[in-house]
Amino acid sequence: MARIAVIGAGTGAMAAAARLAVAGHRVTVYERTETYGGAVRRVERDGFRFDTGPGLLPLPAVWRDLFVKTGREPLEERVGLVQVDPSARHVFADGTAVSLPNASRAGVVAALDAALGAPAGRRWGDFLVRAREAWDRTRRPLLEEPLWPDWEVLAGREPYPAVPHKRLLRTRRAGTLAEVGAWELRDPRLAALLEGHALAHGLDPRTAPANAAVLPYMEYAFGMWYVRGGMRELARAVYERCLARRVEFRFGHGVTGIVVEDGRVAGVRTGDDGTVEEAEFVVAGVAPDALERLCGTVPPRGAGDVPAPGGAMSRLTVLLALRGARPEGTPHRTVVHAADRDAELAALFGAVPSAPEHPTVTVLRPGDPGSVPDPDHEAVTLTSVVPADGAGEAEAHAGRMITAAAGAVPGLRERLLWHETRTPADIAAETGAAGGAVPAPALAAAGGRLLRPANGTRIAGLFTVGGWSHPGGGLPHAGMSGALVAGLVVEGPEFRGSQ
Repeated sequence: MARIAVIGAGTGAMAAAARLAVAGHRVTVYERTETYGGAVRRVERDGFRFDTGPGLLPLPAVWRDLFVKTGREPLEERVGLVQVDPSARHVFADGTAVSLPNASRAGVVAALDAALGAPAGRRWGDFLVRAREAWDRTRRPLLEEPLWPDWEVLAGREPYPAVPHKRLLRTRRAGTLAEVGAWELRDPRLAALLEGHALAHGLDPRTAPANAAVLPYMEYAFGMWYVRGGMRELARAVYERCLARRVEFRFGHGVTGIVVEDGRVAGVRTGDDGTVEEAEFVVAGVAPDALERLCGTVPPRGAGDVPAPGGAMSRLTVLLALRGARPEGTPHRTVVHAADRDAELAALFGAVPSAPEHPTVTVLRPGDPGSVPDPDHEAVTLTSVVPADGAGEAEAHAGRMITAAAGAVPGLRERLLWHETRTPADIAAETGAAGGAVPAPALAAAGGRLLRPANGTRIAGLFTVGGWSHPGGGLPHAGMSGALVAGLVVEGPEFRGSQ
């Protein structure tokens, strides 16, 4: 039995802690804040309850596996898991709207044909077939296996099977997600639907590789799910699973350094006095810059490793308390696409990034009785991608988001009791990520710039977990990072991932 120190109580770190405890190790989690969950938080006010992190869960199989492997208990016995249907309603710049069924390719094709015209459904359906091929090619190396030592192989060839496109007497294949939309979907509304999946993760579709097609594929293949009571309930269930497996938590107990002796971790320093807590292994759920600070003069990464990602975006969240009941049949999620796609991308990803004048806004209206003080009120959450550190004009941007959301919530301003804005600074305070940056999932190609550093490091016994390391950001990816780290600790470098 080894002593293991886990830095941070994010979902990925807790997933690793639970698995390591089941393997017989003595695990202590050190969390600088007073609670667990990382970015998966909740705000409660006047009887309203809001998620401030992820609002929906894709690929729940990752978390089902955690609960089975750490207690032979279905996830559904710990949380109420509900499939969202429709998966989303999309409102496009020209006013066209379409509601897309959850986890039904045929249903999505039919809905797009009805709303946008007959070629639309066929083109989207054909695209999903190609996206599945990209998923099949990248699923194991980017989600289920430790990052390959020769990770440069993943950085090169594009796994998305793009359709040949003739342009100016030349035959080309799409290399970016925007080119997939323009050349293969050939409808600005379908392109907006496609690009919105990348933008939601803070990725520029003009530079995101074509295999970012796996992001919408995950949604349409495996569905989108809601946890009754909000996503915070999933974090609570994972935390309680850790406690049941005798993981020790020390809240308000930040780690100030990682102790390294003879090239191997020996423990962590905590508190203002630098108390050393001995450990044979350390699992760090922190961003790369924070990891370097904790390691001091001993670099955790080397020149041949995946470089730390840069330029990550953040999000602005606006919590709306509304008078009046949620109308029957209201979609759980509506995406209101930007009126001017080019202007939005130019603002977000320009030389001096800024919040766009007309943002794409995701509107969540869960219809969960636990989110409101009584049936005569409604809790609504708006999210929009903004630059990290972009809190200077938060209230002005919140106003723009509310204006955009009014197209999806009739009578919004008349019903509004109050709103509360959550900025990148709030995310930074909760997660420790510089500027409140939110990591994107790892993707292949693009020279490796969207890969994440391996879970192992150059320091023996030191591993990294969570969205800033392989396989990147998002709840499914965080859960898999926990599984990968546990496998590497228990089985050693020969661990090759789930079978």
